[in-house]
Formats: sequence, structure tokens, C-alpha cells
Amino acid sequence: MAVKITEDMTINQLLRLYPQAMGVFNTFRMDSCCGGARSLGEAAREDGSDIRELLDALKRAAGGQG
Repeated sequence: MAVKITEDMTINQLLRLYPQAMGVFNTFRMDSCCGGARSLGEAAREDGSDIRELLDALKRAAGGQG
């Protein structure tokens, strides 16, 4: 099964599907608690992260190829 993660998903949605992604948010120093309602794209922009790098890391953590 392919891992489907998009920048429109919220941090909370992603963590419900892939709890193991918490480590990625910690690595990218992204707020996954109070900022959990933000979309991945919004969070990346606000936190100064590259969205492509973030999505690739999240897909790897979720068991995809990136």
C-alpha cells in the first residue's frame, strides 16, 4: 500500500494515521501539539522548513519510499 501524505493534511491527521511521524516533527522542530491543526504546508512555511524535505521524511517514517 502506498503512503499518501500531502501538504494539505494537518499535523493531527498525519499523527493519527502514522504516530511514528512524531520523530520527524521533532527533528524539524515543528509544533505538533498546539500547532497540530495546521496543514503540513502551512506549518512548513511558518516554521521555515522545506516542504519537499518534510514530506519525504514523513513518507519514509510512515513506511513509504519518500
